[in-house]
Amino acid sequence: MKKSIFFLLTMMFAALLAACSSGEQEELHINMNYEAMEEMEHVNHSSSGELPKGLKEAVNPSFKVGSKAIMHTDHMEGMNGAEATIVGAFDTTVYAISYTPETSGEQVENHKWIVHEEIQDPGEEPYQAGEEVTVEADHMEGLKGAVATVDSAEQTTVYMVDYTSTTDGKQVKNHKWITESELSVN
Repeated sequence: MKKSIFFLLTMMFAALLAACSSGEQEELHINMNYEAMEEMEHVNHSSSGELPKGLKEAVNPSFKVGSKAIMHTDHMEGMNGAEATIVGAFDTTVYAISYTPETSGEQVENHKWIVHEEIQDPGEEPYQAGEEVTVEADHMEGLKGAVATVDSAEQTTVYMVDYTSTTDGKQVKNHKWITESELSVN
């Protein structure tokens, strides 16, 4: 997601610079920065910590609640290399999905992650790649109610974590979700 936003902003900025005189460039640059900041406000790294119905705590997680781990993932800016405090550990099926947000028409590819219990009427069996589901998760704007295609599914332990972003220093609370394979011992 961050790559597509960066690419889009870069292309818009280049086109506008080429089309404008020097006096207009400064004003457009300021407006574009403001628009980029507004766009990023829709990405909500923190959550209330409320858990979906039916999600079960992990019996023997590799990372215990209260322990620290290093994140090795970049599905959100500022995560890779950040130290995480484990807030919750849960055994479930985790999905990467592609969907069109309910709030915009721009397709999101390979969003990581939602859990089985965040799917509308999930049933007992995990979904397979290529199946369509309706999402109940709300940890991203426009995610709740979206019809999504499952890109991948994995039975694993997922974690809710607190961390400080490595890019802007902001505190993130109750981030959902990090898989066990995206964490290492601190």
